[in-house]
Amino acid sequence: MPDVDRARAWLLTVDGAPQSYVDLDAPTHLEFEYTRRLGHVLDTLADPGRAMDVLHLGGGALTLPRYVAATRPGSHQDVVEADRGLLDLVAEHLPLPDGPDIALHTADARAWLEAAPADSADVLIADVFGGSRIPAHLTTLAYARAAERVLRPDGVYLANLADAAPFAFLRSQLATFAEVFGELALIAEPGVLRGRRFGNAVLIAAHRSVDTAALARLTAADAFPARVEHGAALREFTGAAVPVRDADAVASPEPPGGAFGIG
Repeated sequence: MPDVDRARAWLLTVDGAPQSYVDLDAPTHLEFEYTRRLGHVLDTLADPGRAMDVLHLGGGALTLPRYVAATRPGSHQDVVEADRGLLDLVAEHLPLPDGPDIALHTADARAWLEAAPADSADVLIADVFGGSRIPAHLTTLAYARAAERVLRPDGVYLANLADAAPFAFLRSQLATFAEVFGELALIAEPGVLRGRRFGNAVLIAAHRSVDTAALARLTAADAFPARVEHGAALREFTGAAVPVRDADAVASPEPPGGAFGIG
């Protein structure tokens, strides 16, 4: 769907739910709240302009690969998307510019991850939804360990999650990734964290500290303000949740009607 306010901007919907937004003339413009928060994290992970090797699980309209290519020229990026028809649609109507080193792969995210070379990515961004839910096999301890294997020792895992109070899914994901990574942080809109509504949360997991102070400043000053939770406060939020095993995995909760609607 075209954006009437921006000449070459488009909203991609899948089964009626907004999935991606891209402005072909302004690849650094991030429209959705969660993509803006992911952009803030990407901006703080390394010196401005430094190239990185980035693995994207979930392609959509390639919003974040375009952002990385514009802000960190010379980066190598792999994009794994299970829906070949979606990739073909995006390639036809929202083509990537010439120049950026972006490789597109049609595959299941976890299968591709488990076959990928070890220590091959600086950043792994997971934004995979089957319809409006994160598939169960991308929520488990085995999956988290596969992600950790592909990341370099100072690499960072980022994920777009979605939940609402009482946060059983979100807490289970925090417990799962805390089993594998030494440092966690979470970015979300305060109303979501207070249980007022269903919404997105960005998970950050690494074996090194991330600049949570810089992130807190960026997210607080954003057009869609958010809060950064980490350390003791995040452990308290996680509570008694336990890591998810493959045998017990379930998809993320179905959003309530209208949670991510358009119009």
